[in-house]
Amino acid sequence: MRIQALEELLGAARTAYYGRARDQKSISLLEQVFDALETPAPQSQFESGRLPVCRYLSDISLSLDSDDSDLRQLMRAFMAIEPALQWRRRQGDCTGASEGFSENHANAMLVGPEGLELREDVWLGVSLVGPNVRYPDHRHLPEETYLVMSPGDFRQGRNEWVHVANGETFYNPKSIVHAMRSSDRPLLVFWALKE
Repeated sequence: MRIQALEELLGAARTAYYGRARDQKSISLLEQVFDALETPAPQSQFESGRLPVCRYLSDISLSLDSDDSDLRQLMRAFMAIEPALQWRRRQGDCTGASEGFSENHANAMLVGPEGLELREDVWLGVSLVGPNVRYPDHRHLPEETYLVMSPGDFRQGRNEWVHVANGETFYNPKSIVHAMRSSDRPLLVFWALKE
């Protein structure tokens, strides 16, 4: 059985992602992810834990436009379950990260190997980056679609940075080097991947 708060969050994420994805590759990936999530997986026993950068979450929640009811619903569902999440700092290579990156970012997995629901087939999580911070260049085999909850800049390979507004999605093909950075405001993104 899936806990109700997670069920509500996944439903809100599905609604927001489907209503906002425009790229056909994103849409295809999201269909696979959310179809897989129709079948619950075992719930985890990880201990929750916040990091200092999480202080920005309430500001992001309050800054959502009143016209964006799907994003506000997603953020409400997320904030209800957020105290149960295990927030972590990125480990390993941090090539390209800005100074102070380590203390000014956090990632949490909602469903996946270290999520509230233990899965290997699909991952859904969040990344939070404090103001004026660049997340390092990184890559992973699965393709990925971000749902941007607060504006930021995104880059693939050595291409120019692309500004993405809140409520927009950004697709990363398999194994591409990619990065993101915040502006004067913190950046919060949901990400969906399928193994």
